[in-house]
Amino acid sequence: MSMYGFEAMSFNIKDGFLEAIVRGYKAGLLSAIDYNNLCQCETLDDIKLQLSGTDYGNFLANEPSPLHTATIVEKCTQSLVSEFSYMRTQASEPLATFLDYVTYGHMIDNIVLIVSGTLHERDVQELLDKCHPLGMFDSIATLAVASNMRELYRLVLVDTPLAPYFAECVTSEDLDDMNIEIMRNTLYKAYLEDFYNFCKKLGGATATIMCDLLAYEADRRAINITINSIGTELTRDDRRKLFSHFGLLYPYGHEELAVCEDFDQVRAAMEKYPPYQSIFSKLQFGESQILDKAFYEAEVKACVLGYEQQFHYAVFFAYVRLKEQEIRNIMWISECVAQNQKARIHDGIVFIF
Repeated sequence: MSMYGFEAMSFNIKDGFLEAIVRGYKAGLLSAIDYNNLCQCETLDDIKLQLSGTDYGNFLANEPSPLHTATIVEKCTQSLVSEFSYMRTQASEPLATFLDYVTYGHMIDNIVLIVSGTLHERDVQELLDKCHPLGMFDSIATLAVASNMRELYRLVLVDTPLAPYFAECVTSEDLDDMNIEIMRNTLYKAYLEDFYNFCKKLGGATATIMCDLLAYEADRRAINITINSIGTELTRDDRRKLFSHFGLLYPYGHEELAVCEDFDQVRAAMEKYPPYQSIFSKLQFGESQILDKAFYEAEVKACVLGYEQQFHYAVFFAYVRLKEQEIRNIMWISECVAQNQKARIHDGIVFIF
């Protein structure tokens, strides 16, 4: 919509204040110099010292030595959650609903983590500790009691924001590894389509930027679903049903992906789509292990571009994604240092600036 549309009317002074905060947070993201200093560290205590000189501050001050990578990642995540929670409590509508949508992906991942872990007889408290804080909800611990999709919905999820997305998942099928993955991808499909339509209604720069970001997310999931389902019992029709009904690959690219039987066929199908052709061109035939990094790099570039316009909600989504990538970078560097694998330290870093 134009500047006189719904978004222009709804973007109030309070939202503008929160946007200014997020743009300030962007300046606090680690710079190339910060990453260079982190890559020179010899121990995790050195990493603690280097991070204390950034916007993370003394967030590890009370953690005793020796440090562990999990502790550093946990504290970094807590920092992000604290910033996000402040914005959510201060937001008015429709920004508040927009920020809720940002958390739904983590909520889906947490549900799958609990259900899958319970299936393999993991301790529930251990699983809860591994859940992402942005995806927590009151009844999440009771997920462990469900034995099939119908019970999962009736006993727990009917009272969560994800309830509408379970329309295609509520069956009497048992919760085995295959059905759990189908559930994850079906939920993500419904969630992304719902979020996409919500952003379209907002109009303006929010719709323009967010629809592109969500279309990229939908395409990436379609490609990953195809690659991960090769050689499994998932049929072509089942695979096709898991693809979101929007994005650059919809609908013709989906038809090609549905019939792919190996990684090289996926690569050949993507040759027709310039954004993904450039990603796959970085890989050798048959090489899929660095595909995730290439996808992350493309997402980071798109999120950074979201900062070039003002007065839109996409900047909140972009900030969370950039911050999550920063935490993945810190985790990779910390693991390389802890395992004395510094020769590989640059292999897993996706530089943001």
